[in-house]
Amino acid sequence: MAKANYICIDGVIGVGKTTLANMLAQRLHGSTMMEIVEENPFLASFYEDPIRYAFPTQLFFLLSRYRQQQELWQHDLFETCIISDYLFSKDKIFAYLNLSEAELLIYEKVLVQLEKDIVKPDIVIYLKSNAERLMSNIYKRGRSFERNMSREYIERLNRAYNQFFNHYNATKLLTINCTEIDFVNNEEDFEIIVKQLEEQRCY
Repeated sequence: MAKANYICIDGVIGVGKTTLANMLAQRLHGSTMMEIVEENPFLASFYEDPIRYAFPTQLFFLLSRYRQQQELWQHDLFETCIISDYLFSKDKIFAYLNLSEAELLIYEKVLVQLEKDIVKPDIVIYLKSNAERLMSNIYKRGRSFERNMSREYIERLNRAYNQFFNHYNATKLLTINCTEIDFVNNEEDFEIIVKQLEEQRCY
């Protein structure tokens, strides 16, 4: 691969996916495809009552992400670098963490049909961190629908993400430990990420 024209960034809520996507898009003169979170009408209710609202929340995200993925077919990926702040297949992490067995049966049937049309990224950047740093970042950004998010949920989600990406082999994977670095406020830390991408022959 001489150049990565489709780069996905993923990680637990609050790790800095969107921020890094914007920074890399500016550096690489690319465009971004951002996950639409705020438009999910069930999300705030999910954080208050996960059992009741997990299924509609999950399906809304799945279909929203699929609709966005279809837009990739309209881009010339040989000419334009696209950087996304999520990986489509990570949807399974939330599904298996939050849905009941009966709900998972329905979810899997829908997912199998949708996955056929998904464009694979050239490389995935997995941003990992500890729960303390994640909770601090979530608190600082102050999103109203995240106020009821518990540390226990973030810890469970963090374990699920680590397990998923420890076994991920669908594409190239670059793992960045964000616990001790600050690529937002420290230019040297950002340059380390850029250098690692360069070493992967991503541009």
